[in-house]
Amino acid sequence: MKLNYYYLMMRKSYSISILACVFSLLVYIPAKAQEALGYQTPPKAIADLVNAAPTPLVSFSRSGDFMLVLERSGNPSIEDLAQPELRIGGIRINPSSNGPSRTGSFENVKLKNTRNGQEQEFKGLPSNPRLGSFSLSRDEKFVAFTNTSNTGISLWVVDLSTLEAKKLTDNIVNGVYGSNITWTPDNQILFTAINPKRGEMPKAPLAPKGPTVQETSGNAAPSRTYQDLLTNPHDEALLEYFMDSQLMLVNLQGNVKPIGKSGLIKSMDLSPDGQYITVELVQKPFSYLVPASRFPYDVEIWDINGNLIKTLAQIPLDEVRPTGFDATVTGPRSINWRADKPATLYWVEAQDGGDPRVKIEEREIIYTLDAPFTAQPSKLAGIGYRFRGIYWSDDNFALLNEGWFASRQQKVTRFNPSRPTEKGTVIIERSSDDIYNDPGSPVFTTNAYGRSVLLRKGDEVFMTSEGGSPEGSMPYLSAFNTKSKTERILWRSQAPYYERVAKVLNADATEFVTIKESTDIQPNYWLVNTRRRIAPIQITQFAHPYESIKGIKKELVKYKRNDGLDLSAILYTPEGYDPSKDGRLPVLMWAYPREYKSAAVAAQVRGSKYTFTRLSWGSPIYWVTQGYAIMDQTEMPIVGEGDEEPNDSFVVQLVANAEAAIDYIVEAGIGDRNRMAVGGHSYGAFMTANLLSHSNLFAAGIARSGAYNRTLTPFGFQYEQRTYWEAPEVYNTMSPFMNAHKVKTPILLIHGEADNNSGTFPIQSERYYNALKGHGATTRLVFLPHESHGYAAKESILHTLYEQHEWLEKWVKNRQ
Repeated sequence: MKLNYYYLMMRKSYSISILACVFSLLVYIPAKAQEALGYQTPPKAIADLVNAAPTPLVSFSRSGDFMLVLERSGNPSIEDLAQPELRIGGIRINPSSNGPSRTGSFENVKLKNTRNGQEQEFKGLPSNPRLGSFSLSRDEKFVAFTNTSNTGISLWVVDLSTLEAKKLTDNIVNGVYGSNITWTPDNQILFTAINPKRGEMPKAPLAPKGPTVQETSGNAAPSRTYQDLLTNPHDEALLEYFMDSQLMLVNLQGNVKPIGKSGLIKSMDLSPDGQYITVELVQKPFSYLVPASRFPYDVEIWDINGNLIKTLAQIPLDEVRPTGFDATVTGPRSINWRADKPATLYWVEAQDGGDPRVKIEEREIIYTLDAPFTAQPSKLAGIGYRFRGIYWSDDNFALLNEGWFASRQQKVTRFNPSRPTEKGTVIIERSSDDIYNDPGSPVFTTNAYGRSVLLRKGDEVFMTSEGGSPEGSMPYLSAFNTKSKTERILWRSQAPYYERVAKVLNADATEFVTIKESTDIQPNYWLVNTRRRIAPIQITQFAHPYESIKGIKKELVKYKRNDGLDLSAILYTPEGYDPSKDGRLPVLMWAYPREYKSAAVAAQVRGSKYTFTRLSWGSPIYWVTQGYAIMDQTEMPIVGEGDEEPNDSFVVQLVANAEAAIDYIVEAGIGDRNRMAVGGHSYGAFMTANLLSHSNLFAAGIARSGAYNRTLTPFGFQYEQRTYWEAPEVYNTMSPFMNAHKVKTPILLIHGEADNNSGTFPIQSERYYNALKGHGATTRLVFLPHESHGYAAKESILHTLYEQHEWLEKWVKNRQ
């Protein structure tokens, strides 16, 4: 609680600082750093790439006959990001719209025929559109969507026979916990609306009624660090106000009627036959330790008219949970409708109290309950790992997925739902990290209820896989035989392209749509038919957004660590660069560590040298335009086999990974050993700070939005399951804050002032900067107003690139 209180005080001080100047640092940073600094821009070659028009996204119809082409707007302005925002219960709310404050949207939508590529415009869309939550009717004759304005969220519909858009409701949609939109079989829309009787928004009291008190009775209640939690009774009142919802049913004429009682609706789901609704309603007491997703809630079954049929479960407050990634809650969870039945619920319940340390053979039981829900639940299956979901086909065939994080094991079992006493057949058992032996994920089709079920022929289930191999990923489509446990490859991506199946169009998987790309070929959609053996037909014609870097060279490079572990990276060099003629280049190495329980799996090559060179706001590739060699996706595996945990030797392995990458690029004649920079975001920032603490390999570092003091995340972090008190040496050794006195390399720290990611409080960068400054390190701290863990505003992105560019030019490229 002390940490949360201190962070709130710091957040208030940031807001005051922002009012004083457009861009500022903390008050005790030396005078030079306090000078007002307007948003800056990087070199034009970098800025032009940032300003490139974003490529549209595509959403397929269930039949696959057509697709919606969703056109995105560019990055929002800082003014957009600075709109009022409430941060309560782990949720960020725009009080003006009664929806999320930070979400993407679309500015236009088009209809494209999958087979002939014909494209049509929608007519009558709202002005200044901010579209989202697209949902097709079951007969695929209509598409519903929301439009967000400065005053709320409205519901719209398009008749696909005329392509005319029509506004169905005023700004009554409640999007605080997601915009729940569901079509009924008779083409009405069930959605979550603002409760029209909720009254006025609670006003903040001039003075508190009393202190905020929390108390524990001695029961252990470990929890990870969370942002934006409730802190006082006024926060509670605000959360109740904005979550207060009423289910509504609207027809295509815009006639709206309420369904059932109002409440703090967390989610709702319509049964496949459209006759029942499961509704999750948040209850009190609220918590100041965990977000709203872990507050108590009731699961109720209503009929389509809103009458309560049954209270299926009353889930208590989830503050007390055992530690570890395999820990879970007690009682029913993952409550869903069976996709192959008109109205049958299924869910899972832990038999070990949610504690992974308990030794028990049948760790979880899956139950089912049929309408009218008056009978006792029946047992469908028992499993030894944690439940990961069920892929339904029909009453005689389904696939049950389970897994165990600690050992990285995944198990898929074929079973007969109509014979729950019969033991199923395990068809896949593998390490979830093993991409070389991953048969992939099932392909789905739509059944009579409009639900997704397995696409299969007898014992064969159609699957798509990433196709991991020592040469990189080469995706494929297969028919996996669930009896023989073998796969029959139907189609595979071929070099020099990276191509993957996006939508299967027919029952035998001989016609499908792929996304095809290459190093300098923009991803586009293609129609492929393997039966007729005709040439693939290009459906979309999305333009290359980065013409200025089409000529850069991209390679998948492989090398070994000093212990023989195979490593890899994606290497970019400037257009026309020749090491023998042009000499050595400054290098920017970008990475994100990953933990593994197997050295063989850790050594696998990930990614593909044929993927399109896509730039995001956080990409390091921009600097290839400035004469740098870029090592992106540089593998930084941390391996702990058997009883050894990966982090027991984190620092040693991290340094060895970096040394191997540097040795490779230097020995290749490309990189200048004296002009090497390392950088990363989030856990990559944590990696960067550790490398600068424990080695002298680099000329400079860039650390964005990281966590540097692991005692501030004492109940686990990243993939570390042990608590601080169970492994204090691991936490202290891995904390750059504890080793700040060792840093002699210039390090740039950048952090979003409104970071909402678990563990990466802005205070992490503030305190680390202070520690570095106190020991005479060369460092610079940049706080980005209004930015979260990922940066969104165009001004912030350009300024971040400016800061990184200036840092690299000074301390790496032009190093004295």
